[in-house]
Amino acid sequence: MSNSADSPGTGSTGPGPARGPRLRPVRILTAAVFALAGLIFVTSFNTAKGTDIRKDSSLLKLSDLIQERSRKNKELDESSAALRDRVESLAKSDGGSTEAQDRRLTGLEKSAGTQELTGKGLTVTLNDAPPNATAKLPGYPEPQPDYLVIHQQDLQAVVNALWQGGARGIKVMDQRLISTSAVRCVGNTLILQGRVYSPPYKITAVGDPDSLQRALAASKAIQTYMVYVNVYGLGWKVTEDGAVTLPGYSGTVDLHYAKPVQ
Repeated sequence: MSNSADSPGTGSTGPGPARGPRLRPVRILTAAVFALAGLIFVTSFNTAKGTDIRKDSSLLKLSDLIQERSRKNKELDESSAALRDRVESLAKSDGGSTEAQDRRLTGLEKSAGTQELTGKGLTVTLNDAPPNATAKLPGYPEPQPDYLVIHQQDLQAVVNALWQGGARGIKVMDQRLISTSAVRCVGNTLILQGRVYSPPYKITAVGDPDSLQRALAASKAIQTYMVYVNVYGLGWKVTEDGAVTLPGYSGTVDLHYAKPVQ
């Protein structure tokens, strides 16, 4: 059998035009890579328009978006509180209720946490440990990153202990807690009633300071937290404030819940 005309190093013995050089796959792949690189460069140039797209401040980070939404929620809360005060003022001037009914309504508002509350109290401050913390006591392992930050259960433990100690009202950071408030953490940030906070976290309660102190000391969850305070340097500070005033809750009091599909 004669050699194929496609075989390298041989020529065709039959009639017809001679074959040109064959394109190798490597050359085709190289050309495709250069074409793709050129497309990327052109796209990057059109996107950047002379700026460093990795450092362009116009590209909003997720953390910036969260902070902006938190600020907006705070403004809406303040606006809602002002409107509620206006409605209450108009309702009182209407004269449609008796004095006894007004007293009962005021008592219910205080119990619900929508009115200011003044009295003796204390503040608990929780904070993350230094990022370069090491174990201060023998027999304990070197800390994992998870050991050095405040967790949701730590904040909940303090709030629960203060209620257990007879607190008449509690605020976390600058917000009053009510029966539907939920203390939640995402990463190392606190999300409370639509607003975002970073440590240090301050929890203030109005009540008998001695009873509140005893409740904090008796809490099993706080006793566990204190181990991390002593070993890894998590922040813990309790101060008696004398007379303090807690703000009234100013957010919505409507309940939102899921409904089954009919």
